[in-house]
Amino acid sequence: MYKHRYLEETILKLNKSFKALYVSGPRQAGKTTLLTHLAKKFGVNCISLDDLTVRRLAQEDPELFLERFERPLLIDEVQYAPQLFPYIKMAIDASDKNGQYWLTGSQQFSIMKNVKESLAGRIGIVNLLGFSLAEDMMMPAAKAPFLPRSKPTPGKAVGINKLFNVILRGSFPLLTHKNPPPLEVFYNSYLQTYIDRDLREIFHISKISLFHRFLQLCAARTGQMLNYSDLARDAGVSVHAAKEWIGILEASFQIYLLQPYYKNLSKRVIKAPKLYFLDTGLAAYLTRWKTAETLASGAMSGAFFETFIISEIIKSYWFRGMNAPIYYFRDKEGHEIDLLIENEGSLHPMEIKLSSNIKDSVMKNLFYFRNKYPASGNGGIICTASRNLPIDKINAIYPFTSIT
Repeated sequence: MYKHRYLEETILKLNKSFKALYVSGPRQAGKTTLLTHLAKKFGVNCISLDDLTVRRLAQEDPELFLERFERPLLIDEVQYAPQLFPYIKMAIDASDKNGQYWLTGSQQFSIMKNVKESLAGRIGIVNLLGFSLAEDMMMPAAKAPFLPRSKPTPGKAVGINKLFNVILRGSFPLLTHKNPPPLEVFYNSYLQTYIDRDLREIFHISKISLFHRFLQLCAARTGQMLNYSDLARDAGVSVHAAKEWIGILEASFQIYLLQPYYKNLSKRVIKAPKLYFLDTGLAAYLTRWKTAETLASGAMSGAFFETFIISEIIKSYWFRGMNAPIYYFRDKEGHEIDLLIENEGSLHPMEIKLSSNIKDSVMKNLFYFRNKYPASGNGGIICTASRNLPIDKINAIYPFTSIT
């Protein structure tokens, strides 16, 4: 059964404003499923370059290929025929119509290079990740991305056991079906595909076993500040290689680097980013957590909950075609804010806690930050509480299910 994706509305909106559209994201996120669903609904022709005969035509005679298939046209796995991009540019420049081409593919590295070189200014680009919790539970989308508001979006009740089942499972669409494959089988296959096709073919990484070890060490650091020297030492690679491989993981939508906020604040701040996996299921597989119960009670439970929340907030923005204006704050005295959301010149400080019982001590860093930056907007604590509760005039408790 097809589940509604929040990105649908964004795609249809951008389709009216751009001559071409590109949906980016990691493998298995549902890009092809989403676009073919919309294509059938709105009369867009579909072609996939997985078909070797079609692919050969696109590679050998791209001009004839584009003449043969009537627009509007969805071209799936477009990375197999980079020869198409100059001809797509000429085709869309010859017409004033918007929504002429929809493009997607599983090797976004090579695609983005061609998009930037050939279609800059002509194409709308959006990112799709796995299901958000709200999408998976088939909740209606909020009108705007997540911000701490006086009246947050009400969410369905989700207990701690179900939460960690979702965290362990991850958000890839195939795993949300009624009869999903075993997690071990799915993630092993996912990594083999990612490593064999992307790392070998695109980045020409030959030290695959070393890279896999590096990936496991990154997963063990999800929710932590990134120290390249420590990571490189533990992985047995140079700092240069560690930085290059982190860049690959970020570009392939495996991780997200949350940058520190230090503009107009004291210079005595930590400037290293924090590393988060965009899919908690992949991180759990790499760190060998086998059950939701052991993960929930284990030493990394707080880090995985924080990783889950950061990923949900990123989806809240990306699925609306927006960059996620999020940061964290930490100074050299140890004062830290887990999440800052910037909106219209205001910073909204948020703490992320795996608890429903919030103690006064948790508020200390929020008060410290507000004293340092008095123009801050509403904020509070994202936690496992079942409902929204005010703390004071500008701070509140926000259930994690209110992120949509």
